Amino acid sequence: MPDDATLFLWLAVVAIGAYHGLNPAMGWPLAVANGLMQKRGTAVGLTFLPLGAGHLLAMTVVLVPVSLLSLLVTWDRPLRLGAGGLVILFGIWQLFSRRHPRWLARIPPGRLLLWSLLMAMAHGAALMLLPIVMELCVTSGDRVVQAAGPLAHEGAMRLIGSGIGTAIAVSLLHSTAMVGSGIAVAWIVYRHVGLRCLNRAWLDLRWVWAVSLIVSGTACVVMAQAA
Repeated sequence: MPDDATLFLWLAVVAIGAYHGLNPAMGWPLAVANGLMQKRGTAVGLTFLPLGAGHLLAMTVVLVPVSLLSLLVTWDRPLRLGAGGLVILFGIWQLFSRRHPRWLARIPPGRLLLWSLLMAMAHGAALMLLPIVMELCVTSGDRVVQAAGPLAHEGAMRLIGSGIGTAIAVSLLHSTAMVGSGIAVAWIVYRHVGLRCLNRAWLDLRWVWAVSLIVSGTACVVMAQAA
C-alpha cells in the first residue's frame, strides 16, 4: 500500500475517534453533569479518565483478535468479507432498532469505566475501525514478511507482534482523539451552555451512527474485493 494511503487510514482513525467523542452516547454529558454538580471545571476533564479507559479497552478487546485473524493470509479475503458483512448487519440493526439497551441503565453511575466499556461495545464503536485495522495489519504484515524473508519461527513471531502492535496503536490513537473531542464539547457545554439546553436540543446521532457502520462495513467489503 502506498504511504499516502497508509497516512489516510491513520487520519481516518483520528477522525472516527473525534466523531465518537462528539457523540453524546459515548459519555460527554456525564462529564458536564459531574462538572456542574461539583462546581469544578477540573471534574469535566477527570471524568474522561475512566470514560477514555473504558473506550480504549473496548477497542482493544475487539481489534487485537481481529489483527491476529487478518494475518491468516490464506483466509484474508473471506475474513475481510465476513467482517464487512458483520458491520453492515450491525449497522442495519442499529438503524431500525429504537430501543436503548436497558441493562446499561442498571450500571451504577460511579462505575464509569465499566459503563464506557459496555456502551462502546453495545454501540459497535470498535466495528467502525475493522476495515482500517485489517488493511493496516495486512500492510504492516507485508513489510515484516519482506524484511524477514521466509516465515520461520522468528519471522512468524515478528508478524504476530506487528499485528498486535498495529491494533494497539489504532486503539490508543482513536481513544486519544475521542477523549480530546469529548472534552472539548463537554467544556463548551459546561462553560457556556449547560445541560438544560439538551432537553430542548438533544443531539441524536443514532441515525448517523448506524449509517456510519454501514459505510464502514461496505468499505471493508470493497477493499476485500479489490485486494
